[in-house]
Amino acid sequence: MSSDATAMAPLTTVEPDGDRSGRARFAIVALCVLLVLAIALGVSSGASDASALAVLRDWLAPGDGVLSERDRIIVHDIRMPRTVLGVLVGAALAVSGAVMQGLFRNPLADPTIVGVSAGASLGAVSMIVLGATLLAPASAVLGIFALPVSAFCGGLAVTLILYRVATRQGQTSIATMLLAGIAIGAMAIAMTGLLIFIADDRQLRDLTFWSLGSLAGATWTKVFAAAWIILPALGAAPFLARGLNGLALGEAAAGHMGIPVQRLKHVAIVAVAAATGAAVAVSGGIAFVGILVPHLLRLLIGPDNRYLLPCAALLGASTLLCADAVARTVAVPAELPIGIITAAAGGPFFLWVLLRRRGVIDL
Repeated sequence: MSSDATAMAPLTTVEPDGDRSGRARFAIVALCVLLVLAIALGVSSGASDASALAVLRDWLAPGDGVLSERDRIIVHDIRMPRTVLGVLVGAALAVSGAVMQGLFRNPLADPTIVGVSAGASLGAVSMIVLGATLLAPASAVLGIFALPVSAFCGGLAVTLILYRVATRQGQTSIATMLLAGIAIGAMAIAMTGLLIFIADDRQLRDLTFWSLGSLAGATWTKVFAAAWIILPALGAAPFLARGLNGLALGEAAAGHMGIPVQRLKHVAIVAVAAATGAAVAVSGGIAFVGILVPHLLRLLIGPDNRYLLPCAALLGASTLLCADAVARTVAVPAELPIGIITAAAGGPFFLWVLLRRRGVIDL
């Protein structure tokens, strides 16, 4: 083709191979819509006849008798705080998983698998069992924040120990990380078991249901107590995106790019511990959200954390709300713990990820 013909050829914008930014932007919009539908499902699911449309009509025209007084109390005092708490917890777990996977450069890293959730559980159980005795001064000072703060401290302690054990001379060993996470998580579970052993009957009933993961008993007080820790942690996540993208090339390459690697690690560790600790404190142990959601999104939109982190927050919130709706309706009038639902779905998925990485499964 001549130079004139080339000059006259229409200019087109071609997306480079592997560039999924357009797909990622579309995914953000689609996930926002999905979250709205999941919120509607969360508000309308349950024994009451109050539907999402009836709730919306009641908000637009209060006092018109669209909802009975009983249904209004159920919606505003039970379902709404439960739904908001589900959004916070789901987003916290999914974003924590995505950040930890970026930090350790391994898609199998997850707060539950590497023991962070076990550490947060130990902190929360310590406050529940010892809050009236040994930890009474801390409980009195912290008030409603005692449980999320203690869970945050437990998750932070485990995360710091894990990072110290797995990192040598600036290099993080993934195998050491996973094995150390299992060992540290086992020790935290053993200490949690000891606390459960000395708990009284009332504490045992609370701990048994709490340990399986549930949003039951959500109140606006619980939402506020969790939100003041989770929201700043989620707000810090987008500022970690560029650093996590650079860290994927290795710590040395990230340093040459001008990324403050050590500060990035410290902020990421604190953010993960804060989000996971607060989520565990108010919802108990909910497994696999942190590994399932980011991995699905990487298959769809790629590993760019600029898009992965907000998408993880949206999909994590929607996933937990849908799991909560299933937990509330599958065994009416009883209610299944959410941890059972997420483990039933996440366990096979995690096994599929392992087999796929080993080449056993080609799909």
